[in-house]
Amino acid sequence: MLDEIQVENLALIREATLVPSRGLTVLTGETGAGKTALLSALKLLIGERADKSLVRDGESALKVSGRFFGAFVEAPYENTEVDETDKLNRLFDAEAEQVVVRTVTADGRSRVTLNGEMASVGELAQALAPSIDLCGQHEHQQLMKPSAHLQMLDAWAEDSVSLVRAKYEEAYDEACIAAAELRRVQEAGAASTAKLEEARFVLRSIDAVDPQPGEYEELSAELARAEHAESLATAADAAHVSLTDDNAALDALNTAISALDAASRYDASLSEYAASLREASYILEDVAQEMRDYRDKVEFDPEILSAQQERMAAMQTLLRTYGPTIEMVLERRAEAAELVSLVDDAAEREKAAQKALDAAEAKLAEAAEALAQARSVAAPQFAAAVTHQMARLEMGKAELVCSLQPLPRQAWTRLGSQAVEFLFKPGSGMQARPLARIASGGEISRVMLAIKVVLGEADQVDTLVFDEVDAGVGGSTAVALADVLADLAQTHQVLVVTHLAQVAVRGDAHYVVSKTEGDMPETLLRQLSEEGRPAEIARMLSGEVSETSLAHARELLARSK
Repeated sequence: MLDEIQVENLALIREATLVPSRGLTVLTGETGAGKTALLSALKLLIGERADKSLVRDGESALKVSGRFFGAFVEAPYENTEVDETDKLNRLFDAEAEQVVVRTVTADGRSRVTLNGEMASVGELAQALAPSIDLCGQHEHQQLMKPSAHLQMLDAWAEDSVSLVRAKYEEAYDEACIAAAELRRVQEAGAASTAKLEEARFVLRSIDAVDPQPGEYEELSAELARAEHAESLATAADAAHVSLTDDNAALDALNTAISALDAASRYDASLSEYAASLREASYILEDVAQEMRDYRDKVEFDPEILSAQQERMAAMQTLLRTYGPTIEMVLERRAEAAELVSLVDDAAEREKAAQKALDAAEAKLAEAAEALAQARSVAAPQFAAAVTHQMARLEMGKAELVCSLQPLPRQAWTRLGSQAVEFLFKPGSGMQARPLARIASGGEISRVMLAIKVVLGEADQVDTLVFDEVDAGVGGSTAVALADVLADLAQTHQVLVVTHLAQVAVRGDAHYVVSKTEGDMPETLLRQLSEEGRPAEIARMLSGEVSETSLAHARELLARSK
């Protein structure tokens, strides 16, 4: 939802601010006043290509700033086997605040900041464009994209379609995984002789050593002790002798203890020091004993040392070739073993993989049929509902046709096994044609308006901007159009550029676009107060403000409440 937009130096606009309502916002003004410039500003904010001709004459750059609430964000998606084009796993976060600043210089350079950080135009379009429809402007209109029609149909038929669609998506994912596994088995089975021989060599080389997890570290410690056995035994013996020989550390400590014990008869506090030294003597005695035992256990066996050195050399060779860690060596062995196994058991594995794929495809075909059936029931009902709204807009015998066409299996996607496209039939006896071929912008806008009313709250597009919706409309059709727009504003934020007083009086917020005279004209934008609206409505009714047109304007405004 658009919260605010600020425009500087765009076309004839020097400075303008628009704060639309959450419901229906109307923009009125004389033809040529600059209403289209405001729509150009909005296009820039949702990722439209920059055009340097939009920069106001005499200025170095234009700047458009906007604050939005709500954005599409990527949802976690765990299945890595599904093609990227099928991962339409995006969620709409209604609370997300997006602050956008777009500048375009007079030499055509464009800069974007999104929430205070530099961003690309593509990132801007991805974040905001899906939540806004510019109806009547072909560049961003979702209705002109057949790829969006299926999503509209499913959104409207959510209650009847959601469960079967979820089962189809699950079956499609499983079929993709099964197909990927079959390809892997087949590719491995067809591995070149060189690759197979390499894998067998890797397997033989590693298995000849048969390294175990943690063995390298343990062997390194053992080898260090074995290679320095003499030094270790000498050090342990020296420590033992230093503690236990005559007049060594323990003798000196015992002498000190005896002296303090004797003196404690005259000063009891000395007994505490004697006790501390006695505890120390116990520790030293334990250490002396352990050093003697350590010395006696140290053995030097040249044969064991040689065997340990040979194994260490073999393991280091593996580490240099497949490492640098034993874990990586074991992973390399597992890969080689898998390839050898796949080739050796290729026929059996391929048979099992094909069987799994056939089962997945059967499940997918069943799920696809159920989803197609659900959509075939929903499609004519949706088309009838839209056609009813088109009749409200007095579009004569025009109809919307929801065409469902089966796709060949290779063209199925995670969205389904059918192509869905909305067709427009101008009259009951005429041929239905794709909406993209309709020439009238006003006609397209009214079809979009009808669809959006039918979608209601199910529509993920939050903000709708109508530019040509009232083209060629007058009389009772104008009143019907105003009623439908008011209905739509109950579930969407709607901005309408209009020349119809019947539409303007229904606005929750009313802005007037005007243009100054002179050599350097400016487009001005101002929001009308309740007191200021009758004069603008009167101008729209009769082209001038008179007592009669003012009275009529006040009557229309009162009737719209």
